[in-house]
Amino acid sequence: MADRDVDLFVIGAGSGGVRAARVAASHGARVMIAEEYRVGGTCVIRGCVPKKLLVYASRFSDEFEDAAGFGWTVPEATFHWPTLTANMAREVARLEAAYTATLDRFKVTLVKSRAVLEDAHTVRLADGARVRAEKLLIATGAWPHSGPQIPGLEHAISSNEAFHLNELPKRIVIQGGGYIAVEFACIFAGLGSNVTLVYRGENILRGFDDDLREHLRNEMRGRGITVTCGHTVAAIEQAGDEFVTTLSDGKKIVSDKVMFAIGRRPNVMGLGLDKLHVKIHEHGGIEVDEYSQTSVPNIYAIGDVTNRVNLTPVAIREGHAFADTVYGGRPTAVDHTNVPTAVFSEPELGVVGLTENQAREQLDKVDIYKTSFRPMKATLSGRATRVFMKLVVDGASGRLVGCHIAGPDAGELIQAIGIAVKMGATKADFDATIAVHPTAAEELVTMREKAVSYSRAAAE
Repeated sequence: MADRDVDLFVIGAGSGGVRAARVAASHGARVMIAEEYRVGGTCVIRGCVPKKLLVYASRFSDEFEDAAGFGWTVPEATFHWPTLTANMAREVARLEAAYTATLDRFKVTLVKSRAVLEDAHTVRLADGARVRAEKLLIATGAWPHSGPQIPGLEHAISSNEAFHLNELPKRIVIQGGGYIAVEFACIFAGLGSNVTLVYRGENILRGFDDDLREHLRNEMRGRGITVTCGHTVAAIEQAGDEFVTTLSDGKKIVSDKVMFAIGRRPNVMGLGLDKLHVKIHEHGGIEVDEYSQTSVPNIYAIGDVTNRVNLTPVAIREGHAFADTVYGGRPTAVDHTNVPTAVFSEPELGVVGLTENQAREQLDKVDIYKTSFRPMKATLSGRATRVFMKLVVDGASGRLVGCHIAGPDAGELIQAIGIAVKMGATKADFDATIAVHPTAAEELVTMREKAVSYSRAAAE
């Protein structure tokens, strides 16, 4: 180690990189971490944290309306976008400072600079300085994908810029049908914008359970969001302070902003990976083994840059596992199955495990239980909304293999259900659990009648 400057050099100070650096340092490693933008990464700076704050803000409009049914008289509410964005920026700055303080507390050296690989043990910083390291960890995350080059593409914003708009757009066109597009469509609609969501597929949220997808689309339309599937944005033209968006069918939509949220790509460009022959997987992420090791033995990669399961808690778990494996003497592989997740749309979604279609492909027998009901709060508020819940059960073993929820606090519910699924709980275990009444969650343990029962043998 005499010719090394550090034991570990981490490129990217997002949630995964910071966790890996902190834990590696706690195991006694000398660690340096580089970040070219702001400490905290996508989640803290321009992702899940500020987005969730926007979600909270967007839901107050419903609360003000619903209050009347419960006897409250609320004066006409007004919304001030600059106040929200200023407060949100202060909270992001506070969290960035907390992340930076954590690195300092564990004596991790932070360099605010872009870093690229020169060779398998050398990193070059933006000022030309070079750092030698025994091991390198790439945790550079992902970046918004702009899509095909269409006329006027330069007029579209991404989710990155959405947090820094000077004013709330009265009308906005959003292209995309995944997490980010759906969430921002609901955010802007809740804050008062007229929203059109354009998606090329047959329905939003590809990869989610079909019943859940259909339920959310209907709910979004009921909230006044125009959801246009089977089309794409073909061109964007600026007309004064407005933009004219032309869809693939020739339809034109006038709006104040156009946002593209068609996915994020692993941030692998310009790092020097090709020069070192670090293998890139066919899905675009850095190829790694179960211990996050790349094709170059002393180089590792974690988080969205590997394009495995692109969620902040997964990146954190991968970073911790890497540090324990390499520096803690505890080889730890991350299990990427049955990872619970939430979509902070309106209504909120919480999912874990297999969809019905996936279960049918993988299991010989599948039992489906599902229910839809008007939430208790809506009986007095008068709001036209419904909760949807679905359990996917292995018909042979009785084990719960999937749960899909649309409704208030679905993200909170699915965290607890995720534990049950991970432990291998059965439908009988759910049936034996006494309900908490009156709650929406009690439906999860009171569903008895099968909606569908599928047998591969019978089908064949």
